[in-house]
Amino acid sequence: MTDSAFVVVRAGALTTVQDLGRAGHAHLGVVRSGALDEPALRLANRLVGNPEGAAALETTLTGCAVRLRRAATVAVVGAPCPVTVDGRPAAWGAPVRVRAGALVEVAAATHGVRGYLAFDGGVAAEKVLGSRSTDVLSGLGPPPLADGAVLRLGAPYGPAPAVGAAFCPAPPRELVLPVVLGPRDDWFTPRALRTLATGAFRVSAASNRIGLRTEGPALERARDGELPSEGMALGALQVPPDGLPVLFLADHPTTGGYPVVGVVPEPHLAAAAQAVPGTAVRFVPRRPR
Repeated sequence: MTDSAFVVVRAGALTTVQDLGRAGHAHLGVVRSGALDEPALRLANRLVGNPEGAAALETTLTGCAVRLRRAATVAVVGAPCPVTVDGRPAAWGAPVRVRAGALVEVAAATHGVRGYLAFDGGVAAEKVLGSRSTDVLSGLGPPPLADGAVLRLGAPYGPAPAVGAAFCPAPPRELVLPVVLGPRDDWFTPRALRTLATGAFRVSAASNRIGLRTEGPALERARDGELPSEGMALGALQVPPDGLPVLFLADHPTTGGYPVVGVVPEPHLAAAAQAVPGTAVRFVPRRPR
């Protein structure tokens, strides 16, 4: 129905539709994509009575504003931020019932990078390979939101749970990332591996949904030349020719020719998704068991 929708009034810096992604298609050159802070997406959906994998909006730094065409229960979690309904303060981290025609505004994040705005029924964008997620690298899924766009909402699944404010971890002041070394750590000198463990790295402003880029000391290679392209995993810590590690996030390429010094386990990637530019990064390398 046309009234079961919302209109984008302010799209923000980058707001996309995200669910849990399209797993199982790497052989086609398609990565999983999906929410960068997966626990936050799951929480937002639980708060409004959706299955955890329902599609929601992922905002970046500056939030967004939407006008609802039907009454809905909404919730905002992820990066803490002010939330208003028709200009009046509303709860962050809790379900909020909103009338039809109301303007819901997610303001700029006070801490962290990415927020999640969930609606009861979920965002009913068209599925591509089983997912409604926007993949900014490949272009699969719905395009990033633009002012004036209209997106449909699904039918509510049922009443939202009776809960108060939900716990959501604060964005990190220091990003501590364990790194399982390999498969190409032998492409780097012993001094480079010591630098990885002890160097003063920080999050670069050039980071995006594809990868978290770092600034800091360069990692010295032990050999010249480049690898033939090989498969890239979520969490791969790839080192391009400038020697500065890049942590691959949800929209990463499926192949690459620069050596991967190690892999950050997936449970630690949500914190990386919320690390603002300038955040200190500490890598903790270890050998595979």
